Amino acid sequence: MSYDDIVLGAEERMEKAVDVLKQQLGGIRTGRANPGLVDSLRVEVYGSATPLKQLATVGAPEPSQIVIRPFDPTTIKDIEKAILAADLGFNPQNDGRLIRISIPPLSTEVRKKLVARIKEHGEESKVAIRNIRRDANKAAETEEKEKILTEDQLADAKNEVQELTKKFESRANEMCAAREKDVMEN
Repeated sequence: MSYDDIVLGAEERMEKAVDVLKQQLGGIRTGRANPGLVDSLRVEVYGSATPLKQLATVGAPEPSQIVIRPFDPTTIKDIEKAILAADLGFNPQNDGRLIRISIPPLSTEVRKKLVARIKEHGEESKVAIRNIRRDANKAAETEEKEKILTEDQLADAKNEVQELTKKFESRANEMCAAREKDVMEN
């Protein structure tokens, strides 16, 4: 594995870790309706667990309401069941053609729990980024022992991976801080 492969591999994996964090944060409720709250739900339909966004269009026509319009009206009961089973604190209303979910305002206690969850997700993301750094450093050390990399290249690779680690950790921190601010303001 070359120097570039090690650094680029680490960067790609760190990018994926930040993308996962972005997805997780999108599923955390603020005071406003957001399709991301239910997008990632998996619905047991046609004999398998299918992501909701493959079964219906999800929109937020008002700040306090999510509307789910199934492509196949026969799946509406399964979608409703999945929303209730996810225990998101929502009470879906089914009118036979679409499902409406009213988003109640958040209490201070709930907001604090959501902020704690945001911090947890942020910490998990940073741990993943640090694990990627460790793996990249080990790969570079192995390549140096096998005489594929020189000592200087090993040091450069470690420095570059450390810079990537700092960059992606700060991105994760910024994303979490922005989401915390959203949760506490609304």
